[in-house]
Amino acid sequence: MKVLMITGDKNFSASPRFALQAAQVERLGVVYIGWGSLWPKVPAGQFDVVTAQDPLLRGAFARRAAKKIGARFNVQVHMDLQVLPWWKHILARIILRHADSIRVVSEKIKKQVQNMGVTAPISVLPVYIDISKFRNIIHQPSKSDLLGGNILWLGRFEDEKDPLCAIEVLKKVPNARLVMLGSGSLEKKLKKSAAGLEIEFPGWQDPAAYLAEADVVLSTSKHESYGASIIEALAAGVPVVSPDIGVAREAGAAVAARPDLAHAVAEVLRSGGKGDLKIHLLNEQEWGQQWKQSLT
Repeated sequence: MKVLMITGDKNFSASPRFALQAAQVERLGVVYIGWGSLWPKVPAGQFDVVTAQDPLLRGAFARRAAKKIGARFNVQVHMDLQVLPWWKHILARIILRHADSIRVVSEKIKKQVQNMGVTAPISVLPVYIDISKFRNIIHQPSKSDLLGGNILWLGRFEDEKDPLCAIEVLKKVPNARLVMLGSGSLEKKLKKSAAGLEIEFPGWQDPAAYLAEADVVLSTSKHESYGASIIEALAAGVPVVSPDIGVAREAGAAVAARPDLAHAVAEVLRSGGKGDLKIHLLNEQEWGQQWKQSLT
């Protein structure tokens, strides 16, 4: 099978994900669509499938390319379609209704696609994550003498991740400590808001060591396409509290409305329970085989 991938990742061809997918097919061509390359030329040569990494601009390009060369049209959906603005929602519906096959990363997104009146076969294949190192994490007792436990937050310090919400949650959870692992444009504002509170900002670090000491992982994102950090935390046996975003509910997080996040965190800390990953993740070989099947 010869596949043409339409991507928004400029470095996709150098990524481990490309190597994994390329190993499954005879040829994997790549076209980047993004800043500086909004409507490139279709590469020469014959392809059996043209697949787009989203059902928006890249999907429109992939549909045109597939029609031009007589290939099947596949669409991958990694995004929460419910949070799209109305015009993007209409575009996504048009693109998805013209697809020959669709791959989504969660059952939640599958239902969203089905609600658009799509008739093409839909495969559910989560994002590939190697969770082996997280499965082997040994939980360490908290080094803090605080009774409330350690709360871990991971991500970019940007508005869509709403890191300021994590600080507000901490204020409502007595005697707890918060570690915010990440960086971004809101860092100065966060550190100012954290003055006088038990909050640590280690920057970007390997989360494994911090998961070993965490009693709960808190997600405050306004929306997520998937939620790899949620998967990794649950694989490590750390409970997760999150709004109903991405794969949180399916994966086994304690889902709470945003105003109730602090109460949910306090309950998890009080109970002392462990996280349990509810999603069965495939190994590398299995994932590659299912990805190939999702193209047909």
